[in-house]
Amino acid sequence: MSTRWRDRWRGLALAAGLALAPLLCATAVTTAAVAVPAPRRVGVWLTNSPSPLYYESSRLEQAVAELAASGFNTLYPNVWSRGTTFHRSRWAPMEPALRQSGAQHDPICTLTQAAHRRGLQVIPWFEYGLMEPADAEVVQQHPEWVLQKRDGSSTVLMHGKPMVWLNPAHPGVQQRLLGLIGEIVQRCKVDGIQLDDHFAWPVELGYDPFTRALYQQETGREPPDNHTDRAWMTWRRHKLTALLRQLRTTLRSNGLGSAYVSLSPGPFRFAYNVWLQDWEIWALGHLIDELVVQNYAYSVKGFERDLQQPALVKASGWGIPVEIGILAGFGGRTTAMGPLSEKVRLAAERGHGVIYFYWEGLWGLHAGPEGGEQRRSRFSQLHQGLQLLGAGEPVSEGR
Repeated sequence: MSTRWRDRWRGLALAAGLALAPLLCATAVTTAAVAVPAPRRVGVWLTNSPSPLYYESSRLEQAVAELAASGFNTLYPNVWSRGTTFHRSRWAPMEPALRQSGAQHDPICTLTQAAHRRGLQVIPWFEYGLMEPADAEVVQQHPEWVLQKRDGSSTVLMHGKPMVWLNPAHPGVQQRLLGLIGEIVQRCKVDGIQLDDHFAWPVELGYDPFTRALYQQETGREPPDNHTDRAWMTWRRHKLTALLRQLRTTLRSNGLGSAYVSLSPGPFRFAYNVWLQDWEIWALGHLIDELVVQNYAYSVKGFERDLQQPALVKASGWGIPVEIGILAGFGGRTTAMGPLSEKVRLAAERGHGVIYFYWEGLWGLHAGPEGGEQRRSRFSQLHQGLQLLGAGEPVSEGR
């Protein structure tokens, strides 16, 4: 929990205590001090696609007001997507639609200011991590930064689109990523940053000239043809971990702002073996402060089963907040409030906060047949029950 968040809750507790003092004295009632529990994380990812949210400051203000009134306490706005930013950056181009709109506001700073006025935290989400569109400007300018497969190709299809991965071990890539993150933390005074499953080293990649030379220099061997060779996977996994450690150190030592790092990976085995993310070591090594594990199982039964994955069960004892990412609605798939409420209950009973994907799936463009007005009301009721569960009472949601 960040210092700013603790201070807000301590301030609330102090104010409440001062207000009650005269009454306690008048009635001669003696009570023991009651600790204020940490707030359960209730958050949402916000993006520009598909959504008009970022392009007008009034929309951002309205969205934050609605979320605050509905029991949300944390916002995760996308700040890095498709090789572009949502502000003027020295490291990457601005998102074309935002630039063409002529907007004069900085969406992330505007959102952060509106959220902080209402006591909400903002943790920008660097969605694309080390992934770039194959035709991105940086790929054309620095082909030596791009990871390659054993056949010399570099393109990976993601959601039907050609993508490439930048090399976590390359100093140029490291400087750029640290610069991108540092500038938004410093500009907008946010409460932390979030990386996800695209902060990765895909297991089939690593045969580019730079990586080959570095591996040979450090081990005296050529990279094996088998990209799932355990020693070869471990070496690359350590390079990704080293970049995360460098980010952590940079945020702490340079005074750029909050050093809070949230991670939202997929299930552990997949993350470990396919993306070379060792999020168990990252958590135990104090390289991340929060874990938001995505669980987009369609059925309630499948969702409950995924909550039992061993690494997730163990994570509850690691001393950091562990939240569950839940699909509210996206595209043609909207989760009805009945099963959605049951998923929230299952997560909360295990001590997890919840983060919804995504903003328009709550009560916006992808609200589904229930409609935005009904869903907004039911989310408010659901979150009231969620806070009661944190206090030891059963959660319920009005139907």
